Amino acid sequence: MIAAAKLPYNVRYPARDSCKRSPPHPQAKQRCNNSMIDRELTLDSRHLAKHLPNTPQMQKLLREGSVHLFHDRATLKTVAAAILQNGEFTGTLRGHDRYGLYFTEPIGYRLDADGNQTPLYYGEMKIKGDKYHVIPRTRPSR
Repeated sequence: MIAAAKLPYNVRYPARDSCKRSPPHPQAKQRCNNSMIDRELTLDSRHLAKHLPNTPQMQKLLREGSVHLFHDRATLKTVAAAILQNGEFTGTLRGHDRYGLYFTEPIGYRLDADGNQTPLYYGEMKIKGDKYHVIPRTRPSR
């Protein structure tokens, strides 16, 4: 596990070529190498506990199959800040604008019901309206 303060903002490689896509929001500005998120957002706390270790919401999802978890709350906040600052627009899928970054060190892990852990290097931010939440993943949503 890595300390949140040492979490690198280094992108291993771009999620997708966001510079060839149109902005997802009318007020968003097309920018390369910087985030295109150009609106006021607030954290949607309803989804927070699903992606943190040892919470009742995480345990419920684990009984259903598997969960994607950040190492801790500090890592979640650091990943969110990095995506807000440098995230790349990867598209609108299932009603959410999505932004993401690949990190050079694991930001979390996928845990299955058998206890197997897979390190996760990709952080995705889902935005709907003025609310967002972040998820550790293996790659951008499709």
